[in-house]
Amino acid sequence: MKTLGRRGFGAAIAVAAVLGGALVASAQGGPHPRGAAAVDTARQLAADREPGTWMSAARTLDEQRFSPLTGIDRSNIGGLGLAWYGDIDSERGQEATPVVVDGVLYVTTAWSMLKAFDARTGEKLWEYDPRVDRAVGQIACCDVVNRGVAAWKGRIYLGVLDGRLIALDARTGKVAWSVMTVDPAKPYTVTGVPRIINGKVIIGNGGAEYNARGYVTAYDAATGRQIWRFYTVPGDPSKGFETPELARAAKTWTGEWWKLGGGGTVWDGMAYDVESRLLYIGVGNGTPWNQKFRSPGGGDNLFLTSIVALNPETGTYVWHYQMTNGETWDHTATQPIMVATIPWKGRPRRVVMEAPKNGFFYVLDARTGKLLSAEKFAPVNWAERIDLKTGRPVENPVARYERTGKPAIVSPGPLGAHNWHPWSYSPRTGLVYLPVTENNAGYDSVTEFRINARAYNTAVNAAAAAPLYNAPGAPARGTVKSYLQAWNPATQKEVWRVPNATFGASGVLATASDIVFSGNHDGEFVAYDARTGARLWSSPTQAKVVAAPSTYTIDGVQYVAILVGARGLPGEQARTSPVSANNSRILVYRLGGTARLPAEKVGPDSTISSTLNPPLLTGTNEQVIDGSASYARVCSGCHGANAVADKSIPDLRYSTTLHNWLEWEDIVVRGVRAQKGMASFRDILTPGESETIFHYLISQANKDKATEQAARRP
Repeated sequence: MKTLGRRGFGAAIAVAAVLGGALVASAQGGPHPRGAAAVDTARQLAADREPGTWMSAARTLDEQRFSPLTGIDRSNIGGLGLAWYGDIDSERGQEATPVVVDGVLYVTTAWSMLKAFDARTGEKLWEYDPRVDRAVGQIACCDVVNRGVAAWKGRIYLGVLDGRLIALDARTGKVAWSVMTVDPAKPYTVTGVPRIINGKVIIGNGGAEYNARGYVTAYDAATGRQIWRFYTVPGDPSKGFETPELARAAKTWTGEWWKLGGGGTVWDGMAYDVESRLLYIGVGNGTPWNQKFRSPGGGDNLFLTSIVALNPETGTYVWHYQMTNGETWDHTATQPIMVATIPWKGRPRRVVMEAPKNGFFYVLDARTGKLLSAEKFAPVNWAERIDLKTGRPVENPVARYERTGKPAIVSPGPLGAHNWHPWSYSPRTGLVYLPVTENNAGYDSVTEFRINARAYNTAVNAAAAAPLYNAPGAPARGTVKSYLQAWNPATQKEVWRVPNATFGASGVLATASDIVFSGNHDGEFVAYDARTGARLWSSPTQAKVVAAPSTYTIDGVQYVAILVGARGLPGEQARTSPVSANNSRILVYRLGGTARLPAEKVGPDSTISSTLNPPLLTGTNEQVIDGSASYARVCSGCHGANAVADKSIPDLRYSTTLHNWLEWEDIVVRGVRAQKGMASFRDILTPGESETIFHYLISQANKDKATEQAARRP
């Protein structure tokens, strides 16, 4: 499809002169003022007739993340350069896809902040800070991130970490309305993108690691009034069930699951099919992970780890397909969902596709939910295959640690073979472009399960499985490798892959020029040939990249935008941003772009060293052992498993506070860094736990320092 020509934009500018304001051409030819965000159902459905607009986080309701633009192609991509950039005043994970509509680029950042830029020049038009209490970061399982906004009839809709849904005026950033979508007394969070279908804003939430009952809610886009709510797991049977489907689902649970909510939060994946008029939601893991304590008599535990199809007008159930029955490994199904028409047995078929954490690529009939195929797209050992007759996995009994009473190494682990990172589909190539991570984890049941409303409630003892990694033939522990994979969903075969030199997944965009754009953790933004995987172009980002790009046109010129910033910095990269320790920025490229990122170094965070330099261990072996369990329960969700940070939070092995016990206590217990996101853990830690974690970190830092020194010896 061709992009809008200069003549159409010239006409829009002429009209703007008459009306006294800059206007942007729409799909229907009618001009919209800059910042109008004039999105409605007709414009959503006609998105392909307006290829220069990226009007939702995934561009279209089917969530394919495919752009029909062809202005940047293989013949000219060598001339792609930075057009403009904007510093982001947050140094946590940046996961949002920029939304670009009516000449304005809207992007969210960590802590649910929102910024609006002129999409051509990079001029900041306005910004909005919902002022999230930094203590909420304690219950944000996987960092204080946000994945983007929705646009509708002059407003921008933002889901906030603390559970609010806010409608903002698209031109000014002023609040039109705000509603609380969760019980603020419970550990819910919102990091996902609101979806808008026919004037209804649909939002889910997270919190299944803590104490949550999952649901999605629809609100009236004009007023914020709640229209419907669909719960993903049954509640307390003594109080009755909201729908007949939940009464049936309750028969797949045992024990008193409702006391911890059951889990099943819908924190990310959703898609809408314009043909079947169904909304698909992806449901998460159970609370706790370990089914032995969640549902001691077993059972499928519906609707955990399922795709559920709903009527978006009423929120009523239509069908479901469960991917990991009775899940016990944190194998969520909240990963990105996609709707497409693919060739199937010689005929086109409308399908729903998902590649969730559990490592199988699923293709379902979009109208009925019938399983058409499911194959491994990454190494998997928890199941041999998916039985196409029953739709159920043929499991490896050894992986069921909660039943055998023995620890097990399971692939994939909680990180998943594919997590939240956006994928894309090209109807030109028929391929899905998927960020894959190969990983594993050790699982064992805890001896005693104690509920803590402000810390992880997994009931898993990973440390007990650690000795299994020393056995002959055991896999390398934890993260193994990652790559960008091109996958044919019709044949369920890999077509090509591009390995990542540094482990980590990044979001993906495909275009009609047969180009795939994706970043990496080496600090690059890269373009690949969509048919072969050949590298066509790259540009340094000075930051790790996890988010997905978007692309748009202004005055007939194609731009590509990417939000960068993740844990730490790539390789030897120095800090160059005065407002972000991990060089978080919005970067926008165009052919002939000549902007340059700054080269001047900015001083590092004074509490984090660049080298391992811990004090000598003075704690006892018992303190280190106890500290390991306490760290896993309280700290690992943010600061990384085994004290190795894997997100945007500082790596505590490098913390200078390990040399100063009083400073450690000031931060961990007294909360002196609360406004920087490290709230006090006084009410979460039991007496003495802070000290045991302190000694555990010193022990780990010394072990890793010794390993580094040994590796440098000739």
